[in-house]
Amino acid sequence: MKYIRSIQLSSETVKNPNLYPYNNFRGKTGAHFALDTITMFYGSNGSGKSTLLNLIASKLAIKGAEEPMYYGPNTVDYVKKYLSELQIFMEESENGKQARRVSKDSYYIKSEDILYEIKKVQQEAILAEGYLYQRRQLGMTKEQVERHKESFQMQQQMERIQFSQEKYSNGETSMQIFEDYLVPGGVYLLDEPEASLSAEKQLELVDKITEAARFLDCQFLIATHSPLLLGSLEGLIYDMNQEHMLPQSWTKLENVRVMADFFKRKQKLFQEE
Repeated sequence: MKYIRSIQLSSETVKNPNLYPYNNFRGKTGAHFALDTITMFYGSNGSGKSTLLNLIASKLAIKGAEEPMYYGPNTVDYVKKYLSELQIFMEESENGKQARRVSKDSYYIKSEDILYEIKKVQQEAILAEGYLYQRRQLGMTKEQVERHKESFQMQQQMERIQFSQEKYSNGETSMQIFEDYLVPGGVYLLDEPEASLSAEKQLELVDKITEAARFLDCQFLIATHSPLLLGSLEGLIYDMNQEHMLPQSWTKLENVRVMADFFKRKQKLFQEE
């Protein structure tokens, strides 16, 4: 069952075409598009797919949302303005009321978060800093973090991370992070989750996402370039390079077609082996 049924982008326009985040959605003003249990957003850098995930996370107060930069009381907070205009429609029960609230275990996991975690377990000098940063991301106050620094719980966590430093490769560390975060009943926004994953590990991630969507009552919104994810996960795909917000077949996406053409040209090499 889905939490989020559909999304409508802001119907408003601004005079300056370069203002963020309006500039990311030129040609898509007012677009209303449905979501599936698994929905993927494909697009080149600057197409707005990561911005969209962050706006959704901010609108729904999902952990991991990034705080927008604001330049002071004499300037317009255009991110806040856009958020007020962005509409998110939740699934409804038969009586017309919201079926379920977004679980507190929901999370927006960015590719840089994964890379930061990998760096954290690879460099002993920043283990504690990284761990405390994550505690703050999860809602700890500064006072709670200070008390937590000297706790036995933190000591145990440092030992576990140091152990994982020796045990896991980058890809295995990434998979362990997804294993830790994905719990039943959550809405998960994943920004380029294929970062640091080999092709084999990407297919393992496909299995984890599919299982969580089918059996653990989770909903996924995924920004990705990966042909393996786009071609293996069952759900809706939106091409953010296009001006419309209509579902697209994965075989028609530019990045996928570039890869397909490359392997066609090399097909004889595979036949010779």
